[in-house]
Amino acid sequence: MAQDIKVPTLGESVTEATIGEWLKKPGEPVKQDEPVASLETDKVAVEVPSPVAGVMGEYVAQVGDTVEVGAVIATIADASGAGDESGVALREEAQPEAEKSSPKPEPAAAAAAAEQAPAPAQPKESGGGEAVSMSPAVRRAVLEHGVDPTQIKGSGRDGRLTREDVLSAAQAKRSEPATAPAPAPAPSPTAASASAGTDRREERVKMTRMRQTIAKRLKSAQETAALLTTFNDVDMTAVMAARERYKDLFARKHEIKLGFMSFFAKAACLALKDIPAVNAQIDGDEIVYHDYVDISVAVSAPNGLVVPVVRDADKKSFAEIEKDIAEFGARAKAGTLTMEDMRGGTFTISNGGVFGGLMSTPIINPPQSAVLGLHRIEDRPVVRDGEIVIRPMMYIALSYDHRLIDGREAVTALKTIKEAIEDPMRMLVDL
Repeated sequence: MAQDIKVPTLGESVTEATIGEWLKKPGEPVKQDEPVASLETDKVAVEVPSPVAGVMGEYVAQVGDTVEVGAVIATIADASGAGDESGVALREEAQPEAEKSSPKPEPAAAAAAAEQAPAPAQPKESGGGEAVSMSPAVRRAVLEHGVDPTQIKGSGRDGRLTREDVLSAAQAKRSEPATAPAPAPAPSPTAASASAGTDRREERVKMTRMRQTIAKRLKSAQETAALLTTFNDVDMTAVMAARERYKDLFARKHEIKLGFMSFFAKAACLALKDIPAVNAQIDGDEIVYHDYVDISVAVSAPNGLVVPVVRDADKKSFAEIEKDIAEFGARAKAGTLTMEDMRGGTFTISNGGVFGGLMSTPIINPPQSAVLGLHRIEDRPVVRDGEIVIRPMMYIALSYDHRLIDGREAVTALKTIKEAIEDPMRMLVDL
């Protein structure tokens, strides 16, 4: 008996999603609760489990289609109680009637037809011998960077390629030493003109639901908020020295690496407690102040940037913050973040330094009123005690909604973060 596969509940206020990828093909065996499709919502990717064990039936919706909660997107033939032959029998049932009723050709005629028919195009295969399955975002990255997906080992669920896998492969390809190709004979002008047209190509790909939502929210933030950014630079000497001194002890005791993000999170908590407006938000004609700090941490996911929330960061230890961030990063890469992980948040920290960014003007994450942007650390000459010395410096930026936060408050908050990073003892004695 065929069972319908329906779009599950996606979270509070989320009523529809987009088919991002089919994880099972028609005719393939499926276990109960095994994911058969991946849906893209406004914030996260959601996997659709099979309600029963059986054989995948036909798709009702295709990749890129928008579907509502409760809508039927595919069917599955129930294999329960069908015996050892159930898989074969169900696959035969899934075949079109015309295909089952078509007479099979005689062996001699089939051989002659095979000799005359052109060989079918074979799909490229990965190292495991299976065709490479790519989501629209991964396919777009492959085209943009010109890499061979069959040569990349996927790190996603079931070995599927992620956008980060493609970017890493592209980076590795760029870092390989260039080899001089053998000189080719100069083409004639006619041949050169003909080849010039064949090397240019375009592909039109529909924006994912997540990318559409990111675009709308960022544009809305620019149109609604009075955005302004203030900058400062931070001497990272003290934090780097503390990290180097205690990293081994920290890792042994807490089973997590000591990173820079926990320092900035704790420094931000100090600033937000001192300047409550930076941790507040506008709701209509009212200002909502929070006596807690929930920090949204921007991390990369296969389909774009997501911002899971480290809740009660002001009450958590360095180790607890590091563990939360590490878990979010791993789950973002695997595509297992939930809507609840990204609900709320009173302040955001975005680290563009991991991609090499020197300076930026981050955009706030509505309805929040401020975002801290971190950047790469580089040695620069600075003046200390009247002498020019080299120090590991980082530019930091605070973008804020000027409707709520005055310039004095923004500059003071950023200065507090700077002072806490340059003298970490301030975070321990609440200065």
